[in-house]
Amino acid sequence: MIVFCPHAMDNDPYIFSPDNLLRQLDEAPFEVGYYTVRFYVDEHGRLARHRTDRLATFYYSPSGGTLRDEQLNIVLYSARLDRYKGYGRLSESED
Repeated sequence: MIVFCPHAMDNDPYIFSPDNLLRQLDEAPFEVGYYTVRFYVDEHGRLARHRTDRLATFYYSPSGGTLRDEQLNIVLYSARLDRYKGYGRLSESED
């Protein structure tokens, strides 16, 4: 669901950036492996890097570093956001 919203103050956590995603996690609800976060989107529902009059809900999976839209389509993958990157890999000494 896309919600219309008034413009917020500076340092807005709803302007998409990896840092703002991590910032929202402090208070974001966590259910079935996903954090629910919100960001400004453009007229096509894509993440905006500036304020718009629309907010949309996204789901962040820390296991895999993926951000998904409301239909659970992958919108973004970032190794930087993958909290478990490298776990389960063999170390060089075990190769």
